[in-house]
Amino acid sequence: MSTSNKIKITCDSICDLTPEIYEKYDITVLPLSVTIGDSSYKDGVDITLDKLFEKVSETGALPKTAAVSIHEYEEFFKKFTEQGMTVIHINISSGFSSCYQNACLAAEEVGNAYAIDSLNLSSGAGQLCIAAAQMAAEGKSAEDIVEAVNAMRDSVEVSFVIPTIEYLHKGGRCSSVAALGANLLKLKPCIQVIGGKMEVGKKYRGAIKKVFEEYAVERLKDRTDISPERIMVTHTLADREIVDMVTELVHKYQPDANVVETIAGCTVASHCGKGTLGLIMIKK
Repeated sequence: MSTSNKIKITCDSICDLTPEIYEKYDITVLPLSVTIGDSSYKDGVDITLDKLFEKVSETGALPKTAAVSIHEYEEFFKKFTEQGMTVIHINISSGFSSCYQNACLAAEEVGNAYAIDSLNLSSGAGQLCIAAAQMAAEGKSAEDIVEAVNAMRDSVEVSFVIPTIEYLHKGGRCSSVAALGANLLKLKPCIQVIGGKMEVGKKYRGAIKKVFEEYAVERLKDRTDISPERIMVTHTLADREIVDMVTELVHKYQPDANVVETIAGCTVASHCGKGTLGLIMIKK
């Protein structure tokens, strides 16, 4: 699908869509930076998820991420605006990064560009990218697309279960007391994105497969407010058995839904670690 009215949809690399989806909707991705030890990489360009976890095992150092600079956004936007296109860029939530702030300053400087604060991360922001691309293909104006996407943000439901909170804790996103308590009790917290920030929801206990089964059933069963257009099962290289089980549960409890599996990128995985899995849905 290409945009016929010279509107170009772009996004930060945290949107965690598949290469096929990016190609289908003609969405261009700007990578964030990931640093492990003394080496820095561009998310999804110089490093893949399996390599990220390999390097963490080798070095013992947890990855750190960095926002895209104003200059990088300016140069990126110009690639399209200089071809006569209007850019609509979907950012990671301003609650997690300065990317949105930097993109706004760049858009103002370049002109003919809009930055949208997704108030989301991972494929929650990805859902907004797809919606924006669909509207652009329908011929809607940039202003109308920006307004519609901003209105849609609160309808996106993002949650995921983290098998180990080591990454969250060492990345400064979970207090030492909470980390100690969770580790001692072997709890697997459900993290929800609400109002652009992460909040801890239910804390699960037990074998990991049972935890993900309980989580999926609670998220899906007896729900009539979920749009069947697209339910995403997004994970950071979770066990295939668990991914398949959760996918089957989506089909069982939301039989009309189009299920899309996506692998999270290195930026998101740097903060949640391996084996994290979430359900990303749009409420009607």
